[in-house]
Amino acid sequence: MSPAGPALPRLRVLRALWALLVVLLAPWRLWAIKDTLECTWQVVLNNFETVGKNHASDRFFNQEPLDTVDEVFSLLVDAPIDPDERYLGFPYFLKINYSCRGESSEALVRKGHLTGLKPVVLVTFQSPVNFHHWKIEQLQIQMEAAPFRSREWCNAEELCIMSWYMPMPIKNGSVVMRVDVSSNGLGPFIPNKRFQVNINGFLERQRDNSLQFTVGNELFDLIPRYFVNVPSRPLWYTVDQAPVLILGGIPEEKAILLTDTNFEDFFLVELSIDSCWVGSFYCPQANFTATIYDAIATESTLFIRQNQLIYYFTGTYTTLHETSHGSGRWVRILANECVKKLCPVHFHSNGSEYVMALTTGKHEGYVHFGTITDGRVSFELLPRQQSVCNGIRASLPVVNCSITWAVFIAGDYDLLLLVEIEEPASRKYFLVVSYNLVSDYLVILYTIPEFIPDARGLEFLMILGTESYTNVPMVPKGMSYNEYNNLLFIWGNFLLQSYNKENYIYLGDFPKELSIKYLVNSFHGDIAIVTETEEIWYLLEGSYQVYKLFPSKGWELYLSLRLMQQSSLYAPNETMITLFYDDSKLYQLVYLIDKQQGRLVKRLVPVEQLLMYQQLGNHYLLEQQGSHLTLSFANFCPFTVMRLLDLPNPQIYTRQERYRAQPPRILEPSGFHNNNSLAVYQGLVYYLLWLHSMYDKPYADPVHDPTWRWWKNKKQDQDYYFYLASNWQSAGNVHIDMASYEKIYDLKAENELPERIFLDKGTIYSFSVFLTARGHSFDLEAQSSASSQPGSQVGLAVVLADPACIEAVVKQKDLINRNSVLFWVTLSDKRTCFDQGISGHHLMKTSMLIKVVGSSGHCFQNTHQGPRMQDWQPHLDHEELNDHRGLGLQHHVPPQLRHRVLVSNRGVDKSTYCDYQLTFLLHIHGLPLSAKRAFLILMVSTSVFVGLVSLYIIFCLLLPFMVKTCNFFRWKINNIMASESSYIYSIPSNTRAFNKTSLTKSGSSFRGSSDILSKRVAESKAEAEETTGKSQT
Repeated sequence: MSPAGPALPRLRVLRALWALLVVLLAPWRLWAIKDTLECTWQVVLNNFETVGKNHASDRFFNQEPLDTVDEVFSLLVDAPIDPDERYLGFPYFLKINYSCRGESSEALVRKGHLTGLKPVVLVTFQSPVNFHHWKIEQLQIQMEAAPFRSREWCNAEELCIMSWYMPMPIKNGSVVMRVDVSSNGLGPFIPNKRFQVNINGFLERQRDNSLQFTVGNELFDLIPRYFVNVPSRPLWYTVDQAPVLILGGIPEEKAILLTDTNFEDFFLVELSIDSCWVGSFYCPQANFTATIYDAIATESTLFIRQNQLIYYFTGTYTTLHETSHGSGRWVRILANECVKKLCPVHFHSNGSEYVMALTTGKHEGYVHFGTITDGRVSFELLPRQQSVCNGIRASLPVVNCSITWAVFIAGDYDLLLLVEIEEPASRKYFLVVSYNLVSDYLVILYTIPEFIPDARGLEFLMILGTESYTNVPMVPKGMSYNEYNNLLFIWGNFLLQSYNKENYIYLGDFPKELSIKYLVNSFHGDIAIVTETEEIWYLLEGSYQVYKLFPSKGWELYLSLRLMQQSSLYAPNETMITLFYDDSKLYQLVYLIDKQQGRLVKRLVPVEQLLMYQQLGNHYLLEQQGSHLTLSFANFCPFTVMRLLDLPNPQIYTRQERYRAQPPRILEPSGFHNNNSLAVYQGLVYYLLWLHSMYDKPYADPVHDPTWRWWKNKKQDQDYYFYLASNWQSAGNVHIDMASYEKIYDLKAENELPERIFLDKGTIYSFSVFLTARGHSFDLEAQSSASSQPGSQVGLAVVLADPACIEAVVKQKDLINRNSVLFWVTLSDKRTCFDQGISGHHLMKTSMLIKVVGSSGHCFQNTHQGPRMQDWQPHLDHEELNDHRGLGLQHHVPPQLRHRVLVSNRGVDKSTYCDYQLTFLLHIHGLPLSAKRAFLILMVSTSVFVGLVSLYIIFCLLLPFMVKTCNFFRWKINNIMASESSYIYSIPSNTRAFNKTSLTKSGSSFRGSSDILSKRVAESKAEAEETTGKSQT
């Protein structure tokens, strides 16, 4: 808006305006309590030997647990520990202090301790790349630091120098740790601060106990020619996974900048490579240089390019690989290729990381696709059937063809290639070509216009083919792709963006006179642009406005304020080395020369403040009121208040597992810990995380908590341990409180959206957004107008990256009496995208952008750390089926009668994307036997078994003969008995008379038998006659 007023005082008014802006627009923290906002936490790493030394610090390279704490635990009798357990500890402690500007740090720490200040530290372990090897989990541990007095000599009796210490934990599979330090709420106010504490696998200890880099030799002199007026270069690495970052580009030196703290500190290292120059007829080299041009860092491997040669070096990471198979030296790869460029792949997938090499000469038109798995590197030549150039020649007349840039989209297994084409008529243009690694299919997606479109003052222009063009040629240099929102950028002396890789939008705010050197993507919605002239521009994804940050009037104003404060991060002579995002904030690595002394510093680029300064500086109004001019500013933000409400508890969506650990109570009047109590703290934290790693969630446990088994036999004696501690009788002057080591299940929402949420099949995530419209409350007459509703002034937009899979529903309620609007946002999975897969494997990356219409670049929220832009872009993860390893039901029988049963819900439970694999351990109880006795029992058991089987077979064979023989003897016996009975009953009377003499001679016994027989015959005859008579009656 043009200022109004008299023409003569205009210049004086503008000068006064900027002077007034310097005062009025200074950060509000300058007007707040100074000591509450000028303080900051400080963190260094110490090993066991350097604990208590004032200025000692160590590098994080040792990854093996230490057994030195076990001796201390052996002294803890009558304590809730297992005396038969062997306790280990981590190799490092974290030393914590804080400092405030203009005050002594030692005095401040003493003051904080005496007022009850204790640092609370949250350590977050980054999940590993190879999910086939390590379990994917979101693990955190919250610890409280313990006060410790310096061991160095001091005049004071009680306290001179002190610090806080806590164990620095390590987790298998994780080499990147995020450390968040905050206050316990007592003592002075110190803002929260985040540190990167990463393992450096490129260090080794020498015989003299010094540390040396395995990749080369450290240089200690930062010579100005290494940095002054040297062009900046991009910082390439695997996002969230690389513990060590490297940066080349030092002129005529085979040296790199190396850091394991995201450039909070760094090293200049001269690499131990041979620097051979291999030229040939297919790989001509105009000149030789020692400069390292391309440098890429992955989880455990570093890649560099010098001239046409590629080298890689794998670090020693036993926490990742379990065995030490580091390179030991730089390995040259693709030695017979003429490599012109390395292209990074920012995201890992399928358990591996990737890097791409573009070549010239005999393999022009091919891409060397590198795969890194557990530190092992392999390359494949793509496309497999024919080169990209030959594939294009089949449909287009091509004289020359060259691949300029490559992007790998892991979710689709697609290579996006930027290809330069020269036709026979010397006409040059560029194509976007897609190659699928699975189907081996090559297709041309888009032909980039030859000339830059004429936007005619518009912020953006949809490329349809019917627009007019300027006479400035389009010169593409590279591409950038965000897998979270599917947004593709093609950049050069222009900026094109596309959501589907086929339809493109031209951003008209970026001047065609400039040329982009590289893009820096935060992958959280922000993009920084660096031009060939070292200008810095900014773009908020989801909008079309491109803002110039440096140089600008906003930067001049901000620099003036910093110089007034005598900041050490700014100097009249400076050179930007690189630009990068760290924790969603934009940082510069800058070489400063101040008083003929050069140094490298990492400093924040205050994007929000620069945009705010420019907005207020460009939109003001001078109004004549009487004899004076008054200054007013226009605020383009459509709302004054924004709040998030009704957020669900985060853990069910973030899958975050958090443990809590506090230092053991020290029984000493001063309250300071000693070496023994810190060793106990180490052992307890180590044992807690060990229980977590070994916990199989047994269903027989009454509580699904690893700590339950730790204390289950000690809880009954809890009062006894407390009694000993209360009377200062605990062994070792240390009291272990069992309640201080637990798993937290009830984390509450922090009134902001989590960075990442996981949506399972049909899952719903909902929350509310409360907005207060700018302006005054409505009167009754205004309320009757529909256009005066607060909802007509503010609108909420939700942009989904994958609307086929995710659905968003927004409901609005106008709160007229409060001049506000309440939006209910419901995000849900549509149950249509994927089949089942292993939980945590092959996650689909997507995102949701929530914005207030018209707020992009105009709305800022004041915080104690400065203004913050008010937009959200949480990341969503889905379960995707690319892993067909569902086990159904399997049995594994290890020794000692243990059965491991794996049960899967695959193909049975259709309510989830997750293929849950439940492990049941069945143990048949019994004592294990010695080998000799087991062999004896086996032989006896086998003999008995064989004997029984033989008898059974013999019995079965002889059974028919035995049955026949038995039947024969039975028949014989029956015949004999029947013949004798027949003989007796058939003797006639005359025969008895004829044989009377002989019968008489037989004796009296025969005569008695005959009488008895005659008597029985008579009785039978009488019974028969009686029965006949009764029947007749």
